[in-house]
Amino acid sequence: MNDKKTLKGTTTVGITCRDGVVFATERRASMGNLIAHKTADKIFRIDEHIAATIAGSVADAQSLMKYLKAEAALYRMRNSERISIEAAAALASNILHSSRFYPFIVQTLLGGVDDKGAKIYSLDPSGGMIPDKFVSTGSGSPIAYGVLEDRYTEDLYVDEGVDIAIRAIKSAMERDTYSGNSILVATVTEEEGFRMITEEEIQKRIEDLN
Repeated sequence: MNDKKTLKGTTTVGITCRDGVVFATERRASMGNLIAHKTADKIFRIDEHIAATIAGSVADAQSLMKYLKAEAALYRMRNSERISIEAAAALASNILHSSRFYPFIVQTLLGGVDDKGAKIYSLDPSGGMIPDKFVSTGSGSPIAYGVLEDRYTEDLYVDEGVDIAIRAIKSAMERDTYSGNSILVATVTEEEGFRMITEEEIQKRIEDLN
């Protein structure tokens, strides 16, 4: 693992809300004790209604995201409808489980909005698939969970969830050595689909939180 760029020290957060889901990450990628990249993308658009975050080996994570994007597109083309969140998560789980003897060194959060509402699943390298109302992964997750446990409620709207996700990632960046540099936030709603929030909006929200 020491010769690979990894996101093993990352912090990712996923939050389900009444009207959608929120994903947030910081952007540091490490290679051992070296900060290999300061602007790593850790949130991916799988389809217009599905997003995912990554932590682990960069190569493995990118390969998994490519598989999921391709399969979601094929499903839409073959069935003339979008894949459900549960089915997309099950697909990711099957890919990971089938490779368990030569595993993808990756932990991912996958979620979005479909006819059954907003959902997020966490998936481990062996293919374990668990639904969560809110979840965090990576070395900064204990710090992020402190914020999430204190502030999450099931009646949150996405706009409120964005502020909580930013606060959780910001707290992790302040105390976790392997998390840092800047913050990425994306939302998925029925109305807007996948939307990556701009750096300017994130910075303004951070200033308003202080």
